[in-house]
Amino acid sequence: MSYTSNPVLEKLPKHLKQYVKPQNYDEYTAINQAVWRYVMRKNVDYLSKVAHSSYLDGLEKTGISINHIPNMYGMNRILKEIGWAAVAVDGFIPPSAFMEFQAYNVLVIASDIRQLEHIEYTPAPDIIHEGAGHAPIIANPEYAEYLRRFGEIGSKAISSAKDYELYEAVRHLSIIKEAAGTPQDEIDTAEKHIEDLQKNMGEPSEMALIRNLHWWTVEYGLIGTIENPKIYGAGLLSSIGESAWCMTKEVKKIPYSIKAAHTAFDITKPQPQLFVTPDFAFLSQVLEDFANTMALRTGGLSGIQKLIDSKELGTIELSTGLQISGNFESVISYKGKPVYFQTKGKSALAYREKELVGQDTIKHNTGFGSPVGKLKGINLAIEDMGPRDLKAYNIYEGKTVDLEFEGNINVRGEIVTGTRNLRGEIILITFKNCTVTHDDTVLFSSKNELYNMAVGQEIVSAFNGPADLTSFDLITHTVTSTTIKPHVSEASQKLEMYYEQIRHFREGINTTISRHKVFSELQANYPNDWLLSVELYELAVQNNDTDFAEEILSHLETIKQHNPKVGHLIDDGVTLVNSALKIQH
Repeated sequence: MSYTSNPVLEKLPKHLKQYVKPQNYDEYTAINQAVWRYVMRKNVDYLSKVAHSSYLDGLEKTGISINHIPNMYGMNRILKEIGWAAVAVDGFIPPSAFMEFQAYNVLVIASDIRQLEHIEYTPAPDIIHEGAGHAPIIANPEYAEYLRRFGEIGSKAISSAKDYELYEAVRHLSIIKEAAGTPQDEIDTAEKHIEDLQKNMGEPSEMALIRNLHWWTVEYGLIGTIENPKIYGAGLLSSIGESAWCMTKEVKKIPYSIKAAHTAFDITKPQPQLFVTPDFAFLSQVLEDFANTMALRTGGLSGIQKLIDSKELGTIELSTGLQISGNFESVISYKGKPVYFQTKGKSALAYREKELVGQDTIKHNTGFGSPVGKLKGINLAIEDMGPRDLKAYNIYEGKTVDLEFEGNINVRGEIVTGTRNLRGEIILITFKNCTVTHDDTVLFSSKNELYNMAVGQEIVSAFNGPADLTSFDLITHTVTSTTIKPHVSEASQKLEMYYEQIRHFREGINTTISRHKVFSELQANYPNDWLLSVELYELAVQNNDTDFAEEILSHLETIKQHNPKVGHLIDDGVTLVNSALKIQH
């Protein structure tokens, strides 16, 4: 896979590229390809009746084949026509990074594929879920814009410290559940850990709430009417079990609204209820309603408090447009409003997402603190003062001033200079010989070090991440667990070889292979493998080899008796073959 395969990828910032990995297409086995083909044939057959019309159109537009796992290089050539791209990642990535990829019109695709044992559903993200679920629907322009906008807003959502712990726990569970041979008690322990975490999350963070919205729309959304809904959510489009289950009366259908943000989900179980949106435009309406509740748009004391609680890098924006990025440590409030804030460690100042010259993390490597609000007893805020007003109040270069803010924050020092924004408003005042106090507490004091005081009457926005992405080193991604590659035994390698031989026969690469011999090997050495027998049945039917087809059907019946759990999968595979034969005739 190459980054240059799509112009959209070239615009990705470096901190997102750290999650991207090569697809390693050659590592897909013939069994992997057979799993893809079975799921896709079954899905397309069923989903043509119950999915939103964009699904089948999108399969064609995004270049996703029913017979082959998609190669992301090929996908990117086609996706660029609709302004999108795709990258491979290793399983789950942090929610904020996932959202940010969407904001750049990039689909994140977990390039691993589920095992045959989990052909109906896997809790781990895989290429069936991402490639066959997400990719086709983005060919619908209205939905694609919803997805992009969701990423843009979602990446600004503030997390809680517990969110990341839950993400790591879910990632770990998805990996061990999909890994072959994981002891059941290890899975039970991991599930119990998630259950305990979910019970003790406290007040849900913005990220937790917007993840709920993502789940009930992008992953598990229905569209249309309550009486006749269609599927558009990727989790449903990629699960041959849940796409059928969700259409039954067992699953409650609810009109989509902002209430979905407060409806939790359990990734390990089928969903008991689903939300139905009347159309894609309504999704965007609810998203904007939710964004109006976020600190991104409300700011204030609660916004900065969310950043403090998150213990993550975040940004506040003042009413002048000045943006302060860092790890917020504390806030002093007065009458329900913030009057002083403090970051710790590396911090940076920006205006309109561009770092101010000389206000980088080198300058502010131990934190940044400043008053915010109005001067005591003066109705005119500093940001609203013109040059004459500033001179009248002695806020002038070379003057020593004593500025007393509401909430008893006092700044005393000699003014060196001021920094203005593009509208001519003063956004930063630089002092020397400066002392900042709150009542009797000294917040800052220095003779030699210059002090930069932010100017702003109020905090209008607070959001996750830095204002200017280049201000901080964001390439810090480490994961505590990675996808487990299954150990391939000699017997498994031989079975893969038989799958490959039959695949080559079907595709005309090698038609000298004896299908009868392969079938005999399956009966003797792999009596529980059903998928290759279904593929052999398909070839026998196509070649009008009636006796061979009947022999295979008899063997499949034996498998069903010994393993009833796969009975419906076998029946569905046989039905697909027979239906295709009827269409041909």
